[in-house]
Amino acid sequence: MRCNPRLLYTGLFHSVAATLTEFADDPRHLGAELGCTAVLHTWGQTLMSHVHLHCIVTGGGLSPDGTRWIAGKKRGFLFPVRALATVFRGKFLARLTAAYRKGELVLHGACAALTSAVEWQRLLGKLCAKPWIVYAKAPLAGPQQVLNYLGRYTYRIAISNERILDCRDGVVRFRYKDYAHGHARKEMTLSATEFLRRFLLHVLPPGFVRVRHYGLLANRQRTAKLARCREVLSGRLSPALAPRPAESVPERIKRLTGVDITRCPVCGTGPLRLIARLAAVSPDTS
Repeated sequence: MRCNPRLLYTGLFHSVAATLTEFADDPRHLGAELGCTAVLHTWGQTLMSHVHLHCIVTGGGLSPDGTRWIAGKKRGFLFPVRALATVFRGKFLARLTAAYRKGELVLHGACAALTSAVEWQRLLGKLCAKPWIVYAKAPLAGPQQVLNYLGRYTYRIAISNERILDCRDGVVRFRYKDYAHGHARKEMTLSATEFLRRFLLHVLPPGFVRVRHYGLLANRQRTAKLARCREVLSGRLSPALAPRPAESVPERIKRLTGVDITRCPVCGTGPLRLIARLAAVSPDTS
């Protein structure tokens, strides 16, 4: 993963989007164009690699002729999650195999053995035999709660300052949640070198886009497609789904992160006011 992040992360996005599109296009499941926003998340609580996508998917889609909204069938989830997992696995491994055959994968160090076709096929066999998981969850408190949840950490880094308890004498101590044991709060101590190694696992390749939109929400057609969706859903939109009024940058940051950048970061109450703009100073090159 560390040697091939751009290729593997891109393959993850494309495989997920292709899987959702395939199910959405199938009349047995939906037969419509849905919208999806996918966010790449690469870390777990202990900063080890835990690469996955969070996806917000519309509960239905626009019919192929654009004349009506087709709601998802009344069942547990929009699509059967086990079938999603199987199709996703096939698409991702097919992309991985294609990259291997083209020589696009960097295989050295612990992965050097995979340059052997026999070892590569053995790895694929293990990956195919292992059940892959697609976790789906209904928005218990409505769509706005999901957007707020995702927005709060969309642009966060692997660990927040508040989780770091101590850093001295070449050792870092931090707090984490152990999800395997009832979300118990625990502490972990790592050498500074190991802490930095884990942290740097989550630095994305230069220019890599970690939030992507598909279908109705794709950037090139979002404005027109969403306007059409509102037309065909006229009278059925809840206030939460109505177009959001324009908001300022401070308002948006506060809504997404809960941080009011207009307040003093020290006392948290006094307002910050612009009193002057400093001219840019060119660095001294003498």
